[in-house]
Amino acid sequence: MKKADIGLIGLAVMGQNLVLNMADNGYTVAVYNRTTQKMTDFIEGPAKGYDNIVGAETIEDFIAQLERPRRVMLMVKAGEVVDKFIETVLPHLEEGDIIIDGGNSHFPDSNRRTKELAEKGIHFIGTGVSGGEEGARRGPSIMPGGNEKAWPYVKPVFQAISAKTENGEACCDWVGNDGAGHYVKMVHNGIEYGDMQLITEAYQLLHEAIGMNYEEMHKVFADYNKGPLDSYLIEITRDILAFRDDAGEPLVEKILDTAGQKGTGKWTGISALDLGMPVTLIGESVFARCLSALKDERVAASKKIKGPDVTFSGDKDEFVKDLEQALLFAKIISYAQGFMLMKEAAKEYSWKLNYGAIALMWRGGCIIRSVFLGKIKEAFDKNPELSNLIMDDYFGDILQKAQNSLRKVVTAAVTLGIPVPTLSTALAFFDGYRSERLPANLLQAQRDYFGAHTYERTDKPRGEFFHTNWTGTGGNVSSTTYEV
Repeated sequence: MKKADIGLIGLAVMGQNLVLNMADNGYTVAVYNRTTQKMTDFIEGPAKGYDNIVGAETIEDFIAQLERPRRVMLMVKAGEVVDKFIETVLPHLEEGDIIIDGGNSHFPDSNRRTKELAEKGIHFIGTGVSGGEEGARRGPSIMPGGNEKAWPYVKPVFQAISAKTENGEACCDWVGNDGAGHYVKMVHNGIEYGDMQLITEAYQLLHEAIGMNYEEMHKVFADYNKGPLDSYLIEITRDILAFRDDAGEPLVEKILDTAGQKGTGKWTGISALDLGMPVTLIGESVFARCLSALKDERVAASKKIKGPDVTFSGDKDEFVKDLEQALLFAKIISYAQGFMLMKEAAKEYSWKLNYGAIALMWRGGCIIRSVFLGKIKEAFDKNPELSNLIMDDYFGDILQKAQNSLRKVVTAAVTLGIPVPTLSTALAFFDGYRSERLPANLLQAQRDYFGAHTYERTDKPRGEFFHTNWTGTGGNVSSTTYEV
């Protein structure tokens, strides 16, 4: 019997669907699961009839079924579980074999694993896989990084099973060394947090500010999905708002308003802080989920603390149009911040990231897939050194034209007492980024006053630092200079 082209460990939903996808694309796949029954159930269930999917009850049998160089893909829980499986398979591998981690691992773990396994002669790939259950089965977005020596052996499989753009391009390409693939997936998930929060703010404004019912909101999102906001998340929001339960009532209305999270949005925010990048929209979207989790406190506060006693008095149709432009504006800011973060990470970790290729990888298969991403690819193809998406003519022009709509929407929300953390932070970032002068001069004076932290002067060259004895009693010794 022909040996397997690739082996996969971990037969949860994503693992099973990736195996079926690989098999449909002509690859022979060996499968193993820590719980043997799960493997047996898969072989006798979803994989029944596939003669190119073979099960293994032991790691030894699993490895023995693989063609050299062996390609072992782990689809298991991130963290310690990945390390334990690596330790389990390692004694059975040989120099030049490949281990692939397809879970949502934290990029520092992938940095470490790439180096540790290279020392043992094993090539490691840490790859982001986005698209959920359906994406894994029909074509996900795949973001591989790690040891580039492994890429030629994995590339045909990954590009075959990945999503394709309307032009037939694979939504998968090599991202960069070490943890670059998982870093890009982390930022993808952070942007996903932002997109979802923006949409929920729009939903609340339509429902509570202008009093739309669910059928009306369904139609609004259906219309939004025909324009520049055309995307997977807008599409599923349209469908969710139309969904009725067995009682014929909107199901979403009965879902408890506490949002969960698995950590990738938080990791994005932490990385942004570590690198000094103002990724404010993703940060606010994470904090919005944290606030939603304080359900009991919010219920108690709602009975004691009242907001403004105001009702919407504007033109509802105009508001719906302004909201569409506001969402587009904020979406551009979110992606601009995400790409800012990746550019800074590339400098910090010596990665050579292709930003146009990343936009292409996100163009299909993944949760944030949208028509909009094609324009990001065009921007970076036109200018690979683009400092910020905001500086691209296409996106800059949209922001200029849409800013008044966002200002109207945020003003209405503030007046009505409806929280819009991501819409408002998008506007604040835009106004800050376009400001030649910010009030940080006063802030730096304060730091120098209480901590002798020094400051630079507008009438002196950059890099010269000064300290003032503000009180006449503080002396002239300064603290160390600050880092920006």
